[in-house]
Amino acid sequence: MMYGWLWRALPGPAWLRVVVLLALAVAVVAACFTWVFPAIAPSMPFNDITVDE
Repeated sequence: MMYGWLWRALPGPAWLRVVVLLALAVAVVAACFTWVFPAIAPSMPFNDITVDE
């Protein structure tokens, strides 16, 4: 549903829509790795060590 809306909302021919959607996807992934994941990393249990040395 959301993808169809994005496809219809973008102007231009199909090849331009594909390029814009790929650029948007890269921007979302970059934003996640730059701001979102570092912000939530302290809350994640992956750094909890259960094995004592």
